Amino acid sequence: MKVCFVGIGSIARRHIRNLLEVCNDRNIDITIDALRRKSSNELEKIEGVSNIYFSTSEMPSDYDVIFLTNPTEYHAQALIELHNYARHFFIEKPVTSLDTIDTIKQLELRDDSVYYVACPLRYTNVIQFLKENIDISKVNSVRCISSSYLPDWRPGIDYRTTYSAHKDLGGGVSIDLIHEWDYLAYLFGMPVDIKSFIGKTSKLEIDSDDYAIYIARYANGIITELHLDYFGRQPIRQIEVFTDDETMVGDLIGGSVRFLKSGKLLEFESDRDIYQKRELDYFLDVISGKADEYNNIYHGIRVLQLTQGVII
Repeated sequence: MKVCFVGIGSIARRHIRNLLEVCNDRNIDITIDALRRKSSNELEKIEGVSNIYFSTSEMPSDYDVIFLTNPTEYHAQALIELHNYARHFFIEKPVTSLDTIDTIKQLELRDDSVYYVACPLRYTNVIQFLKENIDISKVNSVRCISSSYLPDWRPGIDYRTTYSAHKDLGGGVSIDLIHEWDYLAYLFGMPVDIKSFIGKTSKLEIDSDDYAIYIARYANGIITELHLDYFGRQPIRQIEVFTDDETMVGDLIGGSVRFLKSGKLLEFESDRDIYQKRELDYFLDVISGKADEYNNIYHGIRVLQLTQGVII
């Protein structure tokens, strides 16, 4: 398998490391190249990467997969420029920026190609347990929260210089934490009605939104509340599911599911590499025809619109 990564930041390097391990476990021969911008570290060697290119004119055009792991605002442009360079695409979340949705919609997608949009939290043990064990007909409501302190996100880096702090770079908690809407869509489908409050309330030195609060209703009557913020000093990431018989609390940071009525507690491994390898396994199954594609570009756009309180 011949693969190229567009953008070679921390997310790409984690994917490269995990992809090499997954392919080794599956006895898949793999060659990895990278396309990156020229910079002061352009001579840097990256473990697992065979060739580094700085222009599409230098690249071969026979890749099996291109991973778009560059900044979100460049996804649409990169997909258009590289569409004929690979058969399949793995697109890091979100699928694109809000102002390039129309651009990416105009791309003529190939019927025999996979355009998978990543959102790995659905592959965590907590979400997988809920997916396999929830009886949706018994769910009355769901409450989710992802709260954390933006300055703590990237140790050693001034949060004010990151894309998260700037709306024009695709930052803002509503989009940054798109994971929550993704796994809610995975568990319950798309809502039929939604109300949202999105803005800035903290003293953080950013021009992007630092809170996003939603209430959504599903066709089967389930009500969902979702709270996202950049200013919570103690990280919280959990989902509460209220059913006729029980209240389940899934803790995505701690890797557990608690049953509040019965007192039952399930604890899982919560290492990030575990669920990201699970996602790569799923993607390889999709491109080999062993699994159906769940999160394509069109679904990714619908989830992206949900982050803005819009249903399409």
